[in-house]
Amino acid sequence: MDRILAPSILSADFSHLGEDIDAVVEAGAKYLHIDVMDGIYVPNISFGMPVIKSIRKRTDIVFDLHLMITKPERYIKTFKELGADIITVHVETLEHPVETLKEIRALGAKAGIALNPETPIETIFPYLGLVDLVMVMTVRPGIGGQTYIHECTNKIAAVAMELTKLQLRDKVDVEVDGGLGVDTVDEALYAGANVIVAGTNVFHGDIKANAEAIMSHF
Repeated sequence: MDRILAPSILSADFSHLGEDIDAVVEAGAKYLHIDVMDGIYVPNISFGMPVIKSIRKRTDIVFDLHLMITKPERYIKTFKELGADIITVHVETLEHPVETLKEIRALGAKAGIALNPETPIETIFPYLGLVDLVMVMTVRPGIGGQTYIHECTNKIAAVAMELTKLQLRDKVDVEVDGGLGVDTVDEALYAGANVIVAGTNVFHGDIKANAEAIMSHF
């Protein structure tokens, strides 16, 4: 599987968001990670449809949407129409996981499933044949700038092993989100991750240099 950096614009400077996006694209990032928060499932509110619609005009980079919202199935079609390429939903929020994941794919997007640090990894195993991406959260969702939870590394390894067992490892990305930078990315990659989400460690300081430094570990 290709190793991919997915900078999270949650940590970007919204006074010049377009320029920040250009910098990570120039650095070679393949995905742009977009955290959508509703203030209910997670404590913070981030951004929604108008921002996504605006930045879609700016770039053709893959939009990797991470829905940290209640009842995400209500908005899947809208997000796809706004330009989402990957739509990831939290297993903890889904009333009908099979139907929701199938709908994402039917709309033409890649389907992702995410789980929080306290959620047993086995919770998502029944759905691995329905997804294109598994996101292992290595911080508690909803707040940027947290420290990587090293105990979650075993969950990365467990999902990579299960995908291999099911002969899906070359079809399903393993994405890791939370506390990732040059000091922690090797741990996640070694455990089996191939998509790395990084926010604070990309967008604080020299964006292009920060992104390139992380990707040098790929």
